[in-house]
Amino acid sequence: MLPFEIEKESFRMIDEILGETTINPLHAPLIKRAIHTSADFDYATNLCFSDHVVERAIQALKNGAHIVTDTQMAKAGINKTTLASLGGEVHCFVADEDVAKRAKEEGTTRSAIAIEKAAELNYPLIFAVGNAPTALMKIKELIETGKLSPELVIGVPVGFVNVVESKEQMMQVNVPYIVAKGRKGGSNIAAALCNALLYMAVNRQI
Repeated sequence: MLPFEIEKESFRMIDEILGETTINPLHAPLIKRAIHTSADFDYATNLCFSDHVVERAIQALKNGAHIVTDTQMAKAGINKTTLASLGGEVHCFVADEDVAKRAKEEGTTRSAIAIEKAAELNYPLIFAVGNAPTALMKIKELIETGKLSPELVIGVPVGFVNVVESKEQMMQVNVPYIVAKGRKGGSNIAAALCNALLYMAVNRQI
């Protein structure tokens, strides 16, 4: 089977396993791509969406929004060709020397400082956080202090320390969000959700 045929058959199997599970049609492409990436059907119930977030995110991408990730892995997984066709780019500053220097001086994480650096970008921004709860908490802080107004926050950090808390807090902020409740997530899920939105923005079926 060719790669596209394998992907198509995978999504057919996902549909079959989901059966009659009730899913919002606008949310379905994101949920199914998260499942396709992870083989974890918990994403059918643990992904939370703010009101009208999918429509708003698609419009932001069509208007040339840029995507900021908290890991190079998430950045690598995002379809940059499709994003570029809409006028956007992907950024990840966590490995930058100036970010590492500031984090050491201030006694904080590179992820938090990388978010501060991203907030200075003069573009409409979508944040995709799949690893660092401190990145999610920094986004929340900057929003609440009026220093950041993102088009969307994808909050799917994976792990234990402050993971659940950071996600719950993000859902209390007045910002469009897609959050995976609980401890599950990861850079691969963050990238998958971005790609689902990109494919919807250019009317690709899967």
